[in-house]
Amino acid sequence: MRPVEEELTQLEKEIRRLKIEYDSYFAGGRPRAPSETEWRVQKGLKRFADNQGKMKFVQRFRYNNLAARYAKFSEIWRQRTRRMEAGHSPFGYSKTARELEQRRLVEEERRHAARLEGGAFRIGVSDPLKESEQVQALYRHLVTAKKELGEKADVNFEQFHKFVQKKTEQLKKQMKCQQVEYVVSIENGQVKLKAKGF
Repeated sequence: MRPVEEELTQLEKEIRRLKIEYDSYFAGGRPRAPSETEWRVQKGLKRFADNQGKMKFVQRFRYNNLAARYAKFSEIWRQRTRRMEAGHSPFGYSKTARELEQRRLVEEERRHAARLEGGAFRIGVSDPLKESEQVQALYRHLVTAKKELGEKADVNFEQFHKFVQKKTEQLKKQMKCQQVEYVVSIENGQVKLKAKGF
């Protein structure tokens, strides 16, 4: 049996592969949705979900981030599939319309998908007032991580939301960017929250 870290790395690769295959499918490069790859991802997620009690905190943290990432992608894919079934297939458009649709979808995924790299929870925010769900996901990951490591988590959501709003506006002006990426990570046994414009 492979170590948990290797299994998590493999699951992360499968999710990345699934995203590429779905992108190809929606662009007309695949005749069918990647159901086999999706089945492997779902099976892997379920296996970890059933064994969370045996995992270390860092491993559970990484698994939860992967599960959240898949859930976000899955919702986007479901919506796109529904649009296709309603007769709005991207590859049925003109080339220009197809390119515009692809750019819109890429931006949608970038704004709404939590990205996982090296066990950190990453999420992009453009407008905290309109993206309360994104801010809530960030808050939940931060508070959960702090509690698990025995750190104080005495900031309520309203205070946190105001902080994110102020920080986002500040960085967007300083960096002349459209979006701010927030990262919850564990460094030297402590929970860190970082923000950068991109």
